[in-house]
Amino acid sequence: MKSSISEKGQVTIPKPIRDKLGLKPGTVIEFVAKRGVLMGRKAEPGEDPVQAVTGIVNLADTVDTYLLHTRGPVE
Repeated sequence: MKSSISEKGQVTIPKPIRDKLGLKPGTVIEFVAKRGVLMGRKAEPGEDPVQAVTGIVNLADTVDTYLLHTRGPVE
């Protein structure tokens, strides 16, 4: 199957290939060029940045006690 590059550099992936690979709108594709061959594959989902830092702080006290010490009493 063939496809051409638009003026914006966009390429349409033929529907039979999209269906076979499960490519849906919003799917991120990684491209690699090796020895004159362009290869594309679905990108692995990245790690959620919030999950990456969840639980890394060890507090001696509760969160409420920490906030009281850092912010002062609520008025």
